[in-house]
Amino acid sequence: MGGLAEFELVEGDDGKTVLTLSGPYLVSSVGAIDQDLRALEGPIERIDLSDVSEIDTVGAWLTCSVSSQHDAEITGASDRAKRLLGALEGISSDEEISAPRAPFWERVPEAMGDKVYGARRGVYGVVGFLGALLLSMGSLIRHPKRFRWLALVRQLELVGVSALPIIGLMSFLIGVVIAQQGAVQLAQFGAETLTVNLVGRITLRELGVLMTAIMVAGRSGSAFAAQIGTMRLTEEVDAMQTIGISPMEALVVPRIMAAVLMMPLLGFYAAGVAIVGGAFVGQFMLGIPFWTFLSRIQDVVPLHDLWVGLVKAPVFGLIVALAGCYHGMQVKGNSEEVGRRTTMAVVTGIFAVIVIDAFFAVFFTEVGWG
Repeated sequence: MGGLAEFELVEGDDGKTVLTLSGPYLVSSVGAIDQDLRALEGPIERIDLSDVSEIDTVGAWLTCSVSSQHDAEITGASDRAKRLLGALEGISSDEEISAPRAPFWERVPEAMGDKVYGARRGVYGVVGFLGALLLSMGSLIRHPKRFRWLALVRQLELVGVSALPIIGLMSFLIGVVIAQQGAVQLAQFGAETLTVNLVGRITLRELGVLMTAIMVAGRSGSAFAAQIGTMRLTEEVDAMQTIGISPMEALVVPRIMAAVLMMPLLGFYAAGVAIVGGAFVGQFMLGIPFWTFLSRIQDVVPLHDLWVGLVKAPVFGLIVALAGCYHGMQVKGNSEEVGRRTTMAVVTGIFAVIVIDAFFAVFFTEVGWG
């Protein structure tokens, strides 16, 4: 037998079917025969443990399971086996080990209710965070010497200057796509020249600032959440509070001010680069000279379209920075929470920007700037 657990079905002297177990019935040895032992077909009237050299809780549990399955008597057990079998007696594995699952029509409303309740809690948290931000800004206005100018300049560089290449490339390609697709569609009506109107109005009014806000949310909003979240995790924020430094003043206010100040500039820059991309398409596809395309923009785009984009930009910057800083300050527990909150910061920032943009569209239409 060696170190292997074995079993054999034999007929006893009294004519009963006996399952004879032999060898060590330990956790390290019964795995090889577990399935075969449980698959035995009855009737088995007695289980003989006389030849079992060693047994532990797992072996005793397997013996009890087979005994219960066939309603068999256990004989030949050693003192140790008797103690283990006695401890396991009455324990059944037939009970359900998973919680009952509610039907679909109950689970869905319950899950929706949990989401709504969680959203309400999140709204309370954001409102409280915004209140703390306003108090911190009021305190800085009363005590301007406490304001961290170097931190603001650093964030202006990270949010604005460092983002110019990627936002410029994105905006140029968007301008190219709008001009090319717009020209193809307008050509069906013989109105290719209106491509200038299309590119100018849609980039200055909507897509320039909207796509910039989405890019800033993915780039700077996620960075805010990850940086502040890591500081929360390493207890740097707690250390700042201990030595009398307000985390809102030191970490949150400079980031939010940088996003609010840089978004109008980035939005205008993005719109300008998108128009340049459209002008390239006009030069090579429509036969409109490059400089003629740019000068035509001044004639066909109303000035209020520019103001619409510039008014929306700081609001979008505030939303993106608030989402990033808020979720960063909510990090607690473990490093996984940093990733989860960073993802939430980007998703909520982009979602809120799109929703607010829809409200702006309705508002400016009502005031005659449609």
